[in-house]
Order: sequence, then C-alpha cells, then structure tokens
Amino acid sequence: MSHNDIRCQVAIIGAGPAGLALAHMLHRQGIDSVVLERQSEAHVRARIRAGVIEQSTVDVLTELGLADRLHAEALVHDGFYIRFDRQTHHLDFHRHTGRHAFVYGQAEIVADLIDARRQTGRPMFFDAADVTVADFDTDHPVVEFTHEGRRRRIDADFIAGCDGFHGICRESIDASRFNFMDRSYPFAWLGIMARTTPVTDEGMYCAHPDGLSVHSMRGPHLTRQYLQVPADTDLADWGDERIWAELRRRSASDDHPELETGEIIERSLAPLRSVVTDPMQQGSLFLLGDAAHIVPPTGAKGLNLAISDACVLSNALGVFYHGAGRDALDAYTATALPRIWQAQAFSWNLTTTLHRLGDGDFDWNLRRARLQRWANSVDEQRALGEVYLGLPFPTSWHPPMVPA
Repeated sequence: MSHNDIRCQVAIIGAGPAGLALAHMLHRQGIDSVVLERQSEAHVRARIRAGVIEQSTVDVLTELGLADRLHAEALVHDGFYIRFDRQTHHLDFHRHTGRHAFVYGQAEIVADLIDARRQTGRPMFFDAADVTVADFDTDHPVVEFTHEGRRRRIDADFIAGCDGFHGICRESIDASRFNFMDRSYPFAWLGIMARTTPVTDEGMYCAHPDGLSVHSMRGPHLTRQYLQVPADTDLADWGDERIWAELRRRSASDDHPELETGEIIERSLAPLRSVVTDPMQQGSLFLLGDAAHIVPPTGAKGLNLAISDACVLSNALGVFYHGAGRDALDAYTATALPRIWQAQAFSWNLTTTLHRLGDGDFDWNLRRARLQRWANSVDEQRALGEVYLGLPFPTSWHPPMVPA
C-alpha cells in the first residue's frame, strides 16, 4: 500500500446530510469511515435547501448529540396553514399528535455535521475530483479520487453512495438490475429568498385556480417563497416586480394583511419529480438520499429521508461489525423502502391537491373538495400530521454506542 492509499471500513461519497449523518452514526459505533465530497467546504456549507425538519429527524439528531444549536435556534411549528377561496386555515398537527416540525435550514444541519465530523478527527476530503468506484460486486470495493493534485485510493469493506441523483455511485450501478420508477410533473417551482416578514407564523400553502404559491420562513425577517410555473419557464422572464405581483395575487385573502414585499436575495427554478430506485444496493455499494430517491419539495421530505436512510444503513453496519452477519445489510432496501413510499404518497397527495394540474372548473373543484376536508376534518388532519411530523425511523435494533 502506497502513502496515497487509505484503508477503512466504510467509504462515504458525498458530504450532504445522508453522508455526514451516516459518518457520525458509524463513529459512535466505533466503525471507521472516510468522507469524500467533490465540492468545496464553503460551497457545501452555503447550499440552500429545504428547512423543515421532522420530529423524528430531530429525535435522532438529539440522541446523537448533534442538535444543541438546532434546539437553540430552530423555529418550532405545530403544523402549517392552507389558504384557498381567500380564507386561511391552520392545520394544527401538534394538537392531534403531540409532535412538532422544526424550521432549521439544511445548510445549518450540514454545518453542524461538518463540525462534529472534525471533532472526531476522522478523515474528510472536500474538493475530491474524478471520483470512481469499482469492484463493489466483491467484498473488496475500491474508491479512487484526486485530491490536491494527487491520485488516491481507498480500500473499503463497503461504499455508501450519498452523492445525489447525478452522482458517480448512481451512475456506476448496473441499470439492468434495478427498477427505476419515476413520475415527472408538468410544472416547476420558482423559488426566492427575500428579506421580508413572514405573512403567517408558520409555513403556508396557497391553493389558487391558477396555481400554487408557498410561503415559508427562515427567520423573523427572512422568507422562502415559491410559485408554481410551467416546467419550461425561463427565470430571465421573471423580474422582481412580476414575482411579487403573482405571489400577492395567489395569496390574497380576506383575513390577513397583504403579503409584504422586499429585497429578493436569491432565486432558483426547480422541476418537480418523484423517483424511487429498487433495490437501493448492489453488492457492497449502498445508495442513500437523493442517490436512491427523489421527492417533490411539497411536504419537505428529502432531507428527512436522507437521515432515515443513514439510520437504517448505520444500524445494519453495526449489526455486521458486531458479528451478527449480513442479513441486516441484505435487507437494507426492504427496511428503508416502506418509509420512502409513505413519504412519496404524502408528497403526491399534497402535490396533486395544491397544484393546478389541468384547465377548467372540474380540476379546481376536485382540489377544493380535498382542501375542505383538510380544513374541516380532524381525521384528515391527524393522518396528514402523522406523516408530516415524521413517521418512526424504520430501525428496531440500536447498536451499542461508544463515547462521542
């Protein structure tokens, strides 16, 4: 082995929530890992992503000792608002479940996880270029990458592919052995970050005959807002004035003040799609998070599923390294998928109810009928809240933890 070679038990590709959470869970079990990330640390810390965290995710992060800043700084929500026919309704899921959602940006969770990884002293490589994975159909998979001008090699027992939908791990699997299930939507979300005061004290979905608008917060004077737009929309066609006019039109109500406008500091365009990969593993390579599945942003499930996947795999690896064999690893997909499909069903329910799917009064009145059930039925609210605030993570075995 040359001085550029590394030996570890688990090579983790991707320093997003799935990869970093998995690394910390493994460390707590005494399992050695190396984390690779193709982007710079500054880029990873600055990525703007969803910020609604399930109670289940917070419970796991708290158990791992990673949630101190989250508990100190997060906004704690009981549910969310829906607005239609110019009337606003609060869906108080906490009242039915005793649980909460937490508003805490994904970038903040990633920063906490990076800091925790550094404190362990275990290796983490940012700016890892030209990453390749090989021999993962054997017991001796290999990862190679370039870092600071040197080509390096990792010999591992397992590879965790946490590098997203377009990452090298997903690209490397044998497509003929997988079922890729997907559904694309004929619209996108035009998103903005703005220096404005939130219109309500929790996030709000405004269902309008002409399309959805979403109003969420990142703090008392910072908002994240979205518009449903056609999938082929050009951002250049949407100036600030047009964006605010459409957000105000779709969110107009008779029971709240008009939406506040202000400086737009960031804008983006995100297509909506649903993807599930089955199985989520090939040999010694396991896919987690967006590498394995995509959910629409409606309902904010992506980050939470990434942490759930990490929990499932870390437990399975703990079983293996504590001498109980490969059964839990072989069952990784079967263990993780039921919760993933529940999140997909929840996101599909919200997406088809809140968005304009077709023209004419029939489409709108179908959507309105479902919205009325959400607003008026305790049973509907309880069912929505159970998934929105987080189903239990699908692990029944908790490995012994070594001191942090």
